[in-house]
Amino acid sequence: MRIALIILIGIHGIIHLFGFFKGFGIAEFSAISQPISKTYGIFWFLTFLLFALTVILVLVHSNYWWVSGFLAVLLSQVLIFNYWSDARYGTIVNLIILLAAMIAFSNFNFKNLIKGERIALFENSQLKTREIVTEEALQDLPQIAQKWLTNSGMIGKPLISNVHLVQELQLKLKPEQTSWNNGTAEQYFTIQPPAFNWNINTKMNSMLSVVGRDKFEDGKGEMTIKLLSLIPVVNAKNDEKVDQATLERYLAEIVWFPSAALSPYIEWEPINEYSARATMEYKGTKGSGEFHFEEQGVFKKFVAMRYQNANDTKPTKWTVTATKTEEMNGIKIPVECEASWELESGPWTWLKLKIKEIQYNVKEMPVATNGNKQSGLGSEDDTNKIGIQTND
Repeated sequence: MRIALIILIGIHGIIHLFGFFKGFGIAEFSAISQPISKTYGIFWFLTFLLFALTVILVLVHSNYWWVSGFLAVLLSQVLIFNYWSDARYGTIVNLIILLAAMIAFSNFNFKNLIKGERIALFENSQLKTREIVTEEALQDLPQIAQKWLTNSGMIGKPLISNVHLVQELQLKLKPEQTSWNNGTAEQYFTIQPPAFNWNINTKMNSMLSVVGRDKFEDGKGEMTIKLLSLIPVVNAKNDEKVDQATLERYLAEIVWFPSAALSPYIEWEPINEYSARATMEYKGTKGSGEFHFEEQGVFKKFVAMRYQNANDTKPTKWTVTATKTEEMNGIKIPVECEASWELESGPWTWLKLKIKEIQYNVKEMPVATNGNKQSGLGSEDDTNKIGIQTND
C-alpha cells in the first residue's frame, strides 16, 4: 500500500510539472487544451514540488508527510477547478491522496495523545525511593505468594516503581476466526499509583490497519480501538464495568513486576497450597482474581470473572496462562502467555503474547522502544531497605 501510494503521488506530481512546461513554452502538454499563463505555470511547478516533497517524506517514514500532502492536494485542486474540462479526473487522485493524508494525520494525533498520557503517567508516579525487598516484607503474603516473589528473584532487589515493555502479539478478534492477526504492543506501568497505558498496532483481514489504546488511571479504565487510526470502533469509558475490567487486567499483569504484590491496595488470602486470591481496590474500583502457581512458586495462571465489554450483563471467566517463563533483566517472569474467555460455546483463546523487551525503574519516560535513557533494577547503594529491621 505504501509503495502504491508513493507511485501514485509521484506520477500525479510529474503531471503537474508538465503544466509548468506548457506555461513557460518548454514543452506542449496536450492533456490540457487551454493555454496556461506563466503565473499559473509557477503554481503548477509549486504543486509539483509539494508532491515531490511528499514522496520524499513518505520514503523516509516521516510522521509529517501529511502536511505537504494536504498543501499539495489543496493547490492541485485549485488548478484542477481552473482547468476543469481537461483536468477534472485528477480530482479522483487528489481524493485518494487526501484520504491517505487524513489517515496519517489521525495516526499522528493518536500517537501524540498516547505520548502525552504517558508523560503524565510517569510524572504522577509517587515511588521515588529505591527500597529493597526483604524476606521480612513478604511475611503477610500467603505462603505460595511468598514463594513466587522469592522464586522470581525479587529478594534483595529494589521495589519496582515503573515498567516499560514491548509485546509481540497474535490475536483473534472474533470467536469464529480461524487465522491469527499479528501485532505489536507497547505498555507502561506505574505502581504508586497503580496505572497502565497500552497501545497496539495490528491489521484486520491482513490489510486494514487497526490501532488501540487501553489505559487504567486514577481508578478508571478506558478502551479505544480505531480502524485506520480514523474510524472509532470501540470507545469505552466512564463505565464501572470498564473500570473493573481494566483494574483486573492490571492485577493480572503484576506477574511482570512481582513486587507490586506488596502494594497497600492489594489484599491477599490463601485458597490452597498452590493458589491465592488477590483483591485490589483503588479509588472506588474493586476487583479480584486467583493466582495459581507451581509448587516452587512459578506462576501458572490467573483467573478472574471479568466483563468483556460495557454491554455485558454479567462477567465472564477470563484466564491468563503462562506458557513460557524465563529471566529478563534479573527477574523471572512469564514471557509467553495466552488469554482466553470461557464462552457458552466453549473456551475462546483470543490472545497469544511474547514479551520482547522489558525495563524496570525507568528514570525518564522512554520516547521509543530502542535507544532510551533508562535503568534496570538498581543496586543497594541508592536504596533503603523495607521490612522488619533489627537493632544491634
